[in-house]
Amino acid sequence: MNAISPSQINDLLNRVRRRGYRNYLLSMDLKKVRGFVDAHVRFDFPVTALVGPNGAGKTTVLGAAGLIYADVQPRRFFARGGTYDASMQGWKVEYEVYSGGTSVPRTASYTEATADVTRSKWNRKGVARPVKVIGVSRTLPLTERTDVQRFAKGDFVGVTEESFTAEVVSAVERILGKRAADYLQVHADEQGKYSILALKPSSQASPGYSEFHFGAGEASIIRIVSEIESVEDEALILIEEVENGLHPIATRRLVEYLIAVCRRKGCQVIFTTHSNAALSPLPGEAVWSSYRGKLTQGKLDVESLRALTGEIDARLAVFAEDRFGSLVAEVTLRRFGDLTDQALDLKGVEIHALGGAAQARDQARHNNANPARRFNALALLDGDKSRQSDYLPAAREDLNIDGSPFVTFFSGTSDPEAVIVEQLADLIERNGRVLPRLTLALQMDTGHENRVGEVLRTRLLTNTDRHEIFKEIGEDLDFLGEEVTARAFVSTWANFHEAEVRAVWEPVSSHLPLLSDAA
Repeated sequence: MNAISPSQINDLLNRVRRRGYRNYLLSMDLKKVRGFVDAHVRFDFPVTALVGPNGAGKTTVLGAAGLIYADVQPRRFFARGGTYDASMQGWKVEYEVYSGGTSVPRTASYTEATADVTRSKWNRKGVARPVKVIGVSRTLPLTERTDVQRFAKGDFVGVTEESFTAEVVSAVERILGKRAADYLQVHADEQGKYSILALKPSSQASPGYSEFHFGAGEASIIRIVSEIESVEDEALILIEEVENGLHPIATRRLVEYLIAVCRRKGCQVIFTTHSNAALSPLPGEAVWSSYRGKLTQGKLDVESLRALTGEIDARLAVFAEDRFGSLVAEVTLRRFGDLTDQALDLKGVEIHALGGAAQARDQARHNNANPARRFNALALLDGDKSRQSDYLPAAREDLNIDGSPFVTFFSGTSDPEAVIVEQLADLIERNGRVLPRLTLALQMDTGHENRVGEVLRTRLLTNTDRHEIFKEIGEDLDFLGEEVTARAFVSTWANFHEAEVRAVWEPVSSHLPLLSDAA
């Protein structure tokens, strides 16, 4: 199992768009469930990640996804604790489901017991589809599980031992980075109801051991993979806290495995997570953020959720469209501070990458509209948005704080990657000081400036996607990291384009925190 390629990601996105599945959950409308009212979520990619702070509703969305399928008991996610739970009267979820190759609208709603209704119940016409729920109990230490105490005896011998399939072994080895052929599942009864994992002896020096001595992540991976490999094709797989007990590298590899399973078996996976590593293999369409009763699509750094929920101590939050936009914001804001007479409190500014222009604008607007806000927020958008009325403060009063705009734009009318690399290349031809500065910023000796210039000219001709150009330039320059390369270009551009830097931040300068105003 290798890392998933961009073409494979696009193939899966296109398969969903063209309705290429016989069984698939296309979308849900949470009309009213717990903290959600009229919240919409689409499953545009067969692996969907739900991110958000604790208590934000990730598990609610996960449970709602399974609720419409007959295999899932409603109480698995929506148990009623008698008189100690608030009324669930009026809870309702509407679905667009593909079943047997046909689009089937469905609704699940909850009715409380009344004089006319004998008992409280969920009303749903359950759709037939295999569903596998993998909960957080998979990482619970065996010493805390009552169902395996029969194994904790010195004279225990399993009734049967079962080796894992080649598919399970291969996937586990890829995820854990270690040999997995000697793992066993040991059953304590003929029916296989009670079992634990074990590693059989491979030599006198390696006598083997039972799951009582496994690491939590090791056992979790083996159980997840073995359960997923045993599900039927086109099943729905729901996983709580996919990264639980795992190193970030193993988490990323596990998500890559989940994508591969969806390609191979036509399955659909939805998981909750707090891990950036779990999001890294996924396209933006596969990530949904949950906070304040809202669901928003787009890849989002998990740390950014602190800002979205107001959980930061900063004096200002800046929301950019993506990671490169956040780098541009950081570098140009620092440069703007150098160009002004008043010192900016840059330590009081937190910059966050969101999942697009609309999300950056809306999060800044949502924050600033809150009368109880603890900090102001700005949105820095790409230059192409400066021609669209939906993003212009002059055209929309809700994009201002007390009459002053909180949305600003980068230079140019296209993606900032294109603006920076093309303007810098043009300046290099006219100003002999630029290329040496860029070479030093790339952490290279100035004796290599001709090589840097040649690589830049070549990549301007051969590159077909400006979002990838800094990665490609870095690879050509002895595999410099993309982050190092991008930062070098942005900082050099900012040093030679003072007017453009001022044009970015002067329209919103009244919101920038000053050291002189710090408490």
